[in-house]
Amino acid sequence: MADPSSYRPRPGEIPDSPGVYRFRDEHRRVIYVGKAKSLRQRLANYFQDLANLHPRTRTMVTTAASVEWTVVSTEVEALQLEYSWIKEFDPRFNVKYRDDKSYPYLAVTMNEEFPRVQVMRGHKKKGVRYFGPYGHAWAIRDTVDLLLRVFPVRTCSAGVFKNAARTGRPCLLGYIGKCSAPCVERISPEDHRELAEEFCDFMAGRTGTYLRRLERQMADAAEEMEYERAARLRDDIGALKKAMEKSAVVLADATDADLIAVAEDELEAAVQIFHVRGGRVRGQRGWVTDKVEEITTGALVEHALQQLYGEETGDAVPKEVLVPALPDPVEPVQQWLTERRGSGVSLRIPQRGDKKALMATVERNAHQALVLHKTKRASDLTTRSRALEEIAEALDLDSAPLRIECYDISHLQGDDVVASMVVFEDGLARKSEYRRFQIKGFAGQDDVRSMHEVITRRFRRYLAEKERTGEWADGQDADTAGPGVGDVASDGRPPADGRVVPDDGEALVDGPALKDDDGRPKRFAYPPQLVVVDGGQPQVAAAQRALDELGIDDIAVCGLAKRLEEVWLPGDDDPVVLPRTSEGLYLLQRVRDEAHRFAITYQRVKRAKRFRSSPLDDVPGLGDTRKQALIKHFGSVKKLRAATIDQICEVPGIGRKTAETVAVALARATPAAPAVNTATGEIMEDEDGAPETTTDAPGEPVTAGTPDERRGQER
Repeated sequence: MADPSSYRPRPGEIPDSPGVYRFRDEHRRVIYVGKAKSLRQRLANYFQDLANLHPRTRTMVTTAASVEWTVVSTEVEALQLEYSWIKEFDPRFNVKYRDDKSYPYLAVTMNEEFPRVQVMRGHKKKGVRYFGPYGHAWAIRDTVDLLLRVFPVRTCSAGVFKNAARTGRPCLLGYIGKCSAPCVERISPEDHRELAEEFCDFMAGRTGTYLRRLERQMADAAEEMEYERAARLRDDIGALKKAMEKSAVVLADATDADLIAVAEDELEAAVQIFHVRGGRVRGQRGWVTDKVEEITTGALVEHALQQLYGEETGDAVPKEVLVPALPDPVEPVQQWLTERRGSGVSLRIPQRGDKKALMATVERNAHQALVLHKTKRASDLTTRSRALEEIAEALDLDSAPLRIECYDISHLQGDDVVASMVVFEDGLARKSEYRRFQIKGFAGQDDVRSMHEVITRRFRRYLAEKERTGEWADGQDADTAGPGVGDVASDGRPPADGRVVPDDGEALVDGPALKDDDGRPKRFAYPPQLVVVDGGQPQVAAAQRALDELGIDDIAVCGLAKRLEEVWLPGDDDPVVLPRTSEGLYLLQRVRDEAHRFAITYQRVKRAKRFRSSPLDDVPGLGDTRKQALIKHFGSVKKLRAATIDQICEVPGIGRKTAETVAVALARATPAAPAVNTATGEIMEDEDGAPETTTDAPGEPVTAGTPDERRGQER
């Protein structure tokens, strides 16, 4: 725990002007970002007597080890910079709103030649018009199904569209009149785009114009005795009215507004937003946040506005935003919203009438969301806290291990030896900080030696980061630090800057992709309180020996053996046996199992890539296109190996010199041994009667078998 006076700026250093400030911890990680109209006055509040500070603020300033600031010209610039830094650094003490789901939007891809209507989730794309968000995707599809009768816009995927264009036949929607079938040129691109724009106008709330126009057309058709056309227009009007009934009118005069309500207690706050367009509720969403800092309702509203409109421009920011409390000061926020919209935005508290009544409804939704969240999370928080306390007590730690790293080794009969590192913070997986390793210090199967190499490389990188940021303790040997070797990117190649990047396919949900500068947790700069290894006494001893060799003595180590789920500590002859009902044991098991899953996934990716290799890969100047042409012409590498140079020259694109090179390369490559089913002893044969083989490299056979048998051989 740091003393704030140790890093307090000297009098006169802090400017009396608008700006944004950052608190960093001892590892140079940004833990809090704030803005101020006057940096001098705001920062002075953090360096008063600790007894006078709010408990959460006191925790933040005692966790921090330094403070820095950036001066800007106006409060609006400070607001924009604060939002950018919060997204970039993901500070642990800032308010962070979190959704418990990904809300679906109705999207119209106006950036395509033939715009498409579809349901979308996730990040918004440029050139796409969005409506919503909605609570359920089925609600969007029901509405679209009704509107397609009047606005038959394309809804099919690119593959279906191209296939219809190739065959000259539209899909079912084209036959039943719910698509104008631009794929078979029943409508021109210009007319189809105009149809999509009319669809967007209707969804944006401009409904009266279309209804009146259709009613006039229906009356004209009836007057001219075109009764079938009049009946169709009547059905279209009914479909539009039915779609409109799905969202009742809540505000008169076709108002466009967003209503934001907050329900809070001492620890958490829930935010609910109703999106009203054309006087109707077109979407709803909500967030929940931990109040990790002392914060007012107005400040919560300000953070919600940043979250809601930080990436939006134009009509996505409504003319009117109704809130339960105004930020202090309100002028910079209102000016920021105006700049994002491009025209005036009214930010105010509703006082009377329909807007006041609707705000009460939004507030009830916020209160219910907070109650539901607390009901779901109460047992989870209690369980995680109890698990961490049990681990600390069982391992005789000074405090609960808030950050746990677990390591596992995986291989298949000694081949493709890899390792994984998974991270749990506060009892929850933090997938953005997972790492994976190739074992390159030696060849063959040796789990103990592999564990020593991985731990050495990981914490050597940690020491290198400490050296770079000037955090070396007295007497520490800087020569032990240096980048590890063999750390790989997701494609198997070492990154240019020596970093280990997360595995492809993992759901990295902890914020945006962070760069590799100070304060960004991309490298191995943040140490754990506990290292868990998958294994027993030998693996634990290897991990502890690696830490001892690097001079690290403030990180605890333990191992979890699979057979009896025993917890091993370095130097102890007997394991620590936790009760089977222990929450601490359950957490350690989850950490261990996640490390095993992550390691074996990477090992399988490497093995699959190796299995796809071919002797033709070693032929210089032979690209993928000509490789495929050779295999397609001869049918297999075996038949290609038996072919003469003249026969190889018959393949289009293969000259005599290339044919000679291919023949020499295949003659040097020894055919792989036949694959054998280990369950039956059967030799697996290909279609022409030759034994089926899967070749890694010349002379390296791979044993076949069922998937379950292969998994049994994996470690």
